[in-house]
Amino acid sequence: MKISSIECAVMDAGWRPWIFVKIETDTGVTGYGECSDGKNPWGVAGTVEDMKPLLLGTDPRAYEMRFWDMIRGSRQSPGGIAAKGIAGIECALVDIKARELGISVVELFGGPTREEVRVYWSHCSTSRALHRELLGTPPLRTMEDIAALGREVVERGYTALKTNIVIPGDPATAYFPGFGSGPGGTDQTADSRLIGQIESLVATFREAVGPHVDICLDLNFNFKTEACIRIARELEPYDLMWLEIDMYDPRAIRDIKESTGIPICTGENLYYMRDFLPYFELHAADVFMVDIPWNGFSQAKKVADLAEVYQLNVAPHNYYSHLSSFMGASLCAVVPNVHIMEIDVDDVPWKEEIVTQVPEVEQGMMRVPTAPGWGTELNWQEVLKHPWRDKKSYL
Repeated sequence: MKISSIECAVMDAGWRPWIFVKIETDTGVTGYGECSDGKNPWGVAGTVEDMKPLLLGTDPRAYEMRFWDMIRGSRQSPGGIAAKGIAGIECALVDIKARELGISVVELFGGPTREEVRVYWSHCSTSRALHRELLGTPPLRTMEDIAALGREVVERGYTALKTNIVIPGDPATAYFPGFGSGPGGTDQTADSRLIGQIESLVATFREAVGPHVDICLDLNFNFKTEACIRIARELEPYDLMWLEIDMYDPRAIRDIKESTGIPICTGENLYYMRDFLPYFELHAADVFMVDIPWNGFSQAKKVADLAEVYQLNVAPHNYYSHLSSFMGASLCAVVPNVHIMEIDVDDVPWKEEIVTQVPEVEQGMMRVPTAPGWGTELNWQEVLKHPWRDKKSYL
């Protein structure tokens, strides 16, 4: 079996792009991967293009060897855009190997350790605050609208949710200086007014969902250590499942963890065992996110296995398409140390059209896929109908 073609598509997913890789073989087996990046999609797609000379004509089933070929071909890039492109290709190679054998990726990696995985409703209120016209959802003008959304989470059977810093209004807004631009937003501080708005948001969700639905708050890259500590202390009465923080100094994360009783989650921006190891050695956080579309499946499993050595749980980062959800559920099914998995409920109307199977989610639990490969395939022509910002897709 040889790789005969590699295609990459940058797809319009409303407010961000999804990036997919399609790899065909000379035996007719096709595999799919995802490596979505909302900020640098053309850089990621360019990496996939750059890797073609290394891969065309090689055996896709040797995905470990192909991974190291690509690492060396990127001049040993330790992460970033190159790693994401490599991950999308590697995921497609894993899909091919499982499909060629007629088994699921779960079976290929020795699973299953479970038949279903608990999922949480991610970006709960965030997507509706920023994109309600596209979603066709009610406005979030007041805290009562937030409460109504919390009650909807319960009614639809989810047992956990995650939100960002959403401020109701007309229109509602979300606080994201960590992903912003221009002067005045780099200090990463939090004044008393902002902390009060954060507390009001979390308190409203807690009252709406009751004591038995878990709540997470994602602070992203918006704050430095001091501000995170102040926010955590203010939120301690609300029994959060975790406070999620992105930082590149494991000691800073550990300082936050030691200052509060709220569990801390981090890791979505880290790559490979080498990045995670300093955090694990310090036990800097309680739960670690690992991003499969940015690490690749086999590398993400290595991170999860290493976390098990340190008696830590992982929670797949999954701000992407249904294909990524199948990849995430497959990882959860082959490791013993899963906390919960992320999934977006509010999304673009064409999300389900681009896959042959959608996730089976009932009462906040997603069924582990059992069909060959990831358990779903991309409808490639449907993907190509939605080019990102009307730009020609990378083919």
